[in-house]
Amino acid sequence: MERQLKKISRSGIPEALSKVQHYRYLNQAEEAESICRDILAVDPEHQVGLRMLGLSLTDQFTGEPTDNYKEAESCFQQLSSPYERFYYLGILYERRAKAQLRVGFSAQSLQANFEEAMKCFEQAEKIRPEGNDDAVLRWNHCLRLLQRLPQRPTEPETVGVEDTESPPVWK
Repeated sequence: MERQLKKISRSGIPEALSKVQHYRYLNQAEEAESICRDILAVDPEHQVGLRMLGLSLTDQFTGEPTDNYKEAESCFQQLSSPYERFYYLGILYERRAKAQLRVGFSAQSLQANFEEAMKCFEQAEKIRPEGNDDAVLRWNHCLRLLQRLPQRPTEPETVGVEDTESPPVWK
């Protein structure tokens, strides 16, 4: 006999969402992800469920190719609010860059993700609710992180110039 997942009730969704938040606070993103999947099995377009699933997936980013980047992006793309869509896509790119930073990706590859995050935050800022500066705060944080990255030289420097027989070695 093959076992199948059980469905939660629609009336249980609010309590399930509070558990998602609780597990995220405890850094138990896999548990939060599982509950989000249970919510979305009952209501596939549940906006908070989609947002929380996307966040739970980004909470698990390690900077490795196995990160569930595409599914998190898909969750955020399904958000009906343009502000939330831009804001959470910005978080996706920011968290991806930060995870890659932890595992030693090059400054150049990190820069592309941080800049994409900043573009999303700029779009969110343009349509933000009155008094909501979240996108500005995230944009500023990304800029500060970008400013800490090692800068690439504008022109390559050569080493061993005295040896005219061998080609220059680029740093």
